[in-house]
Amino acid sequence: MIFDTDIFIWAQRGNEKAIRIMEKAAERFLSIQTYLELLQCAENKSQHKYIKDFVTTFEFVVLPLTENIGHRALIYIEEYTLSSGLRAGDSIVAATAVENNMSLVSSNSKHFKIIKELHLIKFMP
Repeated sequence: MIFDTDIFIWAQRGNEKAIRIMEKAAERFLSIQTYLELLQCAENKSQHKYIKDFVTTFEFVVLPLTENIGHRALIYIEEYTLSSGLRAGDSIVAATAVENNMSLVSSNSKHFKIIKELHLIKFMP
């Protein structure tokens, strides 16, 4: 199961449902895009350390950006940006889930619902 950036944010804010869904997952994955977004939002080195420790403690596996993921993300941008406003980061996260044949957990279903081959698990905080 791949977790979108928003689930990490909910968990860091103390949302019990977000923490439970992470704890219950047999295996935990995040795309490199999500990891970049989490680190990018940190305001100082202490927050960087907190994010890294969180990812390590919960034993998340960071999935790399591969050529196939990049290609699929490009296709999603070409197909959906003009009609639905799909952004590059979300296309990479979705492509990572699809290319790895995994479900994506997100509370931002509007960002992903247009991608037919994506198995989306809608999180309700």
